[in-house]
Amino acid sequence: MLVRSFLEWTVLLSVTVVAQQPLVRSGQVTVEGRALPYRVRHLPVNAFPELPEGVRAELERRNCLIPQTYQAHRPENVLHASLEREGSEDWAALCAVEGRVSLLVFFSDRTEPQELAVAEETDRLQLQASTGVLGFSWGIDPASPEQVHEAQAGLRPRPARLTHDALADAVIDRRTVFHYFTGSRWTEAPLPE
Repeated sequence: MLVRSFLEWTVLLSVTVVAQQPLVRSGQVTVEGRALPYRVRHLPVNAFPELPEGVRAELERRNCLIPQTYQAHRPENVLHASLEREGSEDWAALCAVEGRVSLLVFFSDRTEPQELAVAEETDRLQLQASTGVLGFSWGIDPASPEQVHEAQAGLRPRPARLTHDALADAVIDRRTVFHYFTGSRWTEAPLPE
């Protein structure tokens, strides 16, 4: 199996990107009275060949690019998990369109995604100490019932173990929120302060 670096994937996929948005968005934002440069890298939807056709088509229809955290070493911010119920085949992705990022969840039995969160890309920046440049810091991952239960270890009484996966929604070096779907709505799993 051929292993490619993140930079090689970005270069390779930028040749085939259909969207009119650039794969790297940069500029300056003012933080505490100082103008600081930022840089956000993106990947096109076709960087995730494992996506089911319907999910891929909807992300492309929306002109999504997938923002990558400044720590990314491989494509990220697209996930597959059992988010609706145990055994379901669901997907989630961060979708960036012209500087606005949405957290979209696609349940296997529905065609329209649910939008769990929205933010401007520039609201999800964090200073990279090594470069002095702000980078994108929002990431999503699947969280198994065991991972969430472990994160709840400090709670008394400790909540019962979840019955299926949650969606870990995190900002680098900050608190992670676990979104959990129960029956007909999303909740946040309780965590210690």
